[in-house]
Amino acid sequence: MNIITFEIEEWERQAFESLKGKHRIEFVAAPLTTENAGVYTDAEVVCPFIYSDLSADVLQHFSRLRLIATRSTGFDHIDLRYCKEKDITVCNVPVYGDNTVAEHVFALLLAISHNMIAAVDRTRRGDFSLKGLQGFDLLGKTLGVIGVGSIGRCVIEIAKGFRMEVLASDMRPDEKAAIRLGFRYVEMDELLASSDIITLHVPSNEHTRNLISHDEFARMKEGVVLINTARGDVLDIKALARAIGEGKVAAAGLDVLPEEGGIQEEAELLRSVYDKKHDLETMLLTHILLHLRNVIITPHSAFNTREAVDRILSTTVGNIAAFSRGEPENVLPGKQR
Repeated sequence: MNIITFEIEEWERQAFESLKGKHRIEFVAAPLTTENAGVYTDAEVVCPFIYSDLSADVLQHFSRLRLIATRSTGFDHIDLRYCKEKDITVCNVPVYGDNTVAEHVFALLLAISHNMIAAVDRTRRGDFSLKGLQGFDLLGKTLGVIGVGSIGRCVIEIAKGFRMEVLASDMRPDEKAAIRLGFRYVEMDELLASSDIITLHVPSNEHTRNLISHDEFARMKEGVVLINTARGDVLDIKALARAIGEGKVAAAGLDVLPEEGGIQEEAELLRSVYDKKHDLETMLLTHILLHLRNVIITPHSAFNTREAVDRILSTTVGNIAAFSRGEPENVLPGKQR
């Protein structure tokens, strides 16, 4: 098969060695876009990461395409309806970094609770003053976990190590897990009203888009801390900006953003005025949040440890090999938690 991998780094290429000989593999550092799709129309397998565009407009260029093997758990960048119509198999990596993302949640939270960014910046300037750096303990705080899939459970396990109280909300409660890990399932209203810190662990779909918006912020505690390492569109960024401005949200730690693919450089803001590919207001608000002292934003890097990326590559290569044998694995659509 003719395999094209997108968004691939030099060191990652070695993982695909086992496929060579039987298949032709081309490595492309850039993401797949409407602009470059026409160059790769002979692809039978496309292997993208999260910033590639696999909408119908792009996929219609690939008349020979048989498999999309995304190197991610999420698949909101892929038009599954189009793939079904065209009999294109889609495989993902269901599990690779549960602990990795959960650890990032607490990296963000500890950076907030100990004012770590400001403290490091200050001491680098030779200023050892403690003024304005007082933080807060995690001990005894109530953590609200929205979405208790594999990542959410890892978050809860870590939270219990900090001796936090944990409330959780999920469409499919697992009471055995609640007993084993020592947390309580509650309705969303109780979680929002009772949690000192709220962390999001739900997929992006039509049911979760803007899951946390103005009404939800209104029901939260004053001074709540919000963490989002899930997907950018599960959090209404306009509502968040207002909640931060009004003091409802004391601090936020974000690894994902809406329009994150379009804010990598300032010029995108100007282009958005003309090509209307992105929501300009959302992008402007995101740029404002980037510069607030009580907001910490990382570049969708929660997954990015060497161990997790190795697991992603191994599973992806396995998905391609299994498909070539006529025994496809990890096929979507399926349950994503």
